[in-house]
Formats: sequence, C-alpha cells, structure tokens
Amino acid sequence: MAYTRKDVSTLTAAERRRFVKAMLEIKRRGEYDEFVRMHIDYYTSDGEEGLRAAHMAPSFLPWHRRFLLDLEKALRKVDSSVSVPYWDWTRERSTTHAPWTADLLGGNGRVTDRQVMTGPFAYSGGQWTIKEGITDGEFLTRDLGRSRNPIQLPTRDDLESALADPVYDTRPWDSTCTKGFRNKLEGWGTGRGSVAWRNHNRVHRWVGGAMLGGASVNDPVFWLHHAFVDLQWTRWQQRHRGARYLPATPPGAGDDQHERIVARHEKMPPWGVTPDSMEDVSRIYRYA
Repeated sequence: MAYTRKDVSTLTAAERRRFVKAMLEIKRRGEYDEFVRMHIDYYTSDGEEGLRAAHMAPSFLPWHRRFLLDLEKALRKVDSSVSVPYWDWTRERSTTHAPWTADLLGGNGRVTDRQVMTGPFAYSGGQWTIKEGITDGEFLTRDLGRSRNPIQLPTRDDLESALADPVYDTRPWDSTCTKGFRNKLEGWGTGRGSVAWRNHNRVHRWVGGAMLGGASVNDPVFWLHHAFVDLQWTRWQQRHRGARYLPATPPGAGDDQHERIVARHEKMPPWGVTPDSMEDVSRIYRYA
C-alpha cells in the first residue's frame, strides 16, 4: 500500500516528534552522513567533465526522487509511520512558522556566525554535528532570506511558469536551457543577481548557510524542499498527460552532451535505475 507525504504545516505534534526522532537516529547511526557524501559526489556542473546525473541535467528530477526514496526507506526502518513531509514555499513564507519551529527544524542562524541555536538539529544539542561538508564547520548554519542582500522565496506565479511548459526538457540539456519544465523548475536562470536563481535554486539561496552547494543535505530542510519539488513533477505529469522524460535517446557522438547526460532508458548512477522507472511511483507513495 502506498504511504502519504504530507504538507509540513499539517503535521500533528506527534508526527513532528516521530519525524525528528527518526532523523536523529539515522544521524546517530552514521547513515545520514552517507547521504551528504553522495550528494557532494554527484554535485557536477556544466563546466566539469564527465556525466551529470544529479544537477544541470534532465535527470535532476528522477535522481533526486530516488535519493529521497532512499532517505525515506532509512527513516521508515526506524519508524514505519514516518514519511518525508513537503514544504510548500509558495505558501509557508514566514521564518517563524513551519518548518522553522523549535519542535521541527529549528529557526534561523544567529547574526554572528549563522549558527542555528534552536530546535533538535542545533549543534549545541549534541545530536547534529556536521561531519561531511565543503568547509570545516561542525554546526548547522542558516541565513533565512539572506539578511545582507535579501531575496524572496519563489511565488506561485514563479512555479506556474515551470508547470505550464508542456515539454520536459530541451537541448542543450544543461543549465542554459530557457525552455522546458526541468530547468524552469531546477532554476538556472540568466543574468546577474537574484534573477539568476529561480524556483528550486532560489529556495536553496533563500535558506542560505549549509543549503548552499553540494553539502546542502546537512540541513534537514533539504528533504522537505525536494519533496515539494518532487510533487511538482507529479503535478506536471498530471497536467500534461502523455508527456515524458526527455531525451528519449542519448545524444550522438558529435553532440556536446554525448555521454554527459542520462537518456530515458539509460541507468542513473549510483543505483543503476533508469529515469523511465522513476516516472511512476504511485504504488510507493502519494501526496496529500
């Protein structure tokens, strides 16, 4: 039977406690840090050599869908009632309401060093030490809204601009695409400043701190954010019936993207599953 992912703002106090407890347990076991390490390993950009599976590529959505499922599987081994809630950043835009409450993810970082001092994932609580990262810092950091150079969370209209596009992805299949649902949602824009960050990417920038860069998994909000991004893929599929993951076939030998992206029936590392196999997960979970 499929389980349900809920809007974080609708969780009961008991559901919040169980989610936090399961997260802290897989962190204690060392499992959580493996997820951080994996995301760092697959944070490959356009300018680098080799295959791009997780970012700046068509497989951004199926790769993170499988990544979420693995995290959820680990949580459900601890407590079978737990699933990853989603954070609707088009509605929940306050820095003091869900998910930024003391009984869930804690709040913003302090002014001096952006260290999160509240909630179960505060370093001072002794249960959430950063062990895998791109810096030597041991504590979780946030800069909600980016205090020195403020930006706003994406709006419903911003999200609608992605959902309205009937084509999954287009050439050149990277961060420079101006058409296609995938990059409009992933959010690699053009220009300078805040306009260069849209939807998914803008949320990472808005949270700031640990959510910047490959080690963003160190902030548990990563999962709530990506659950909402995953929901958008489901909504897009429902709106554009019959639309499929693209490209359907790999770029040829003379193409700049040859062996740099994953086509529909090719295997995504590290699991060896295809984007095609990730398009329909209705038997595994659904969204409330």
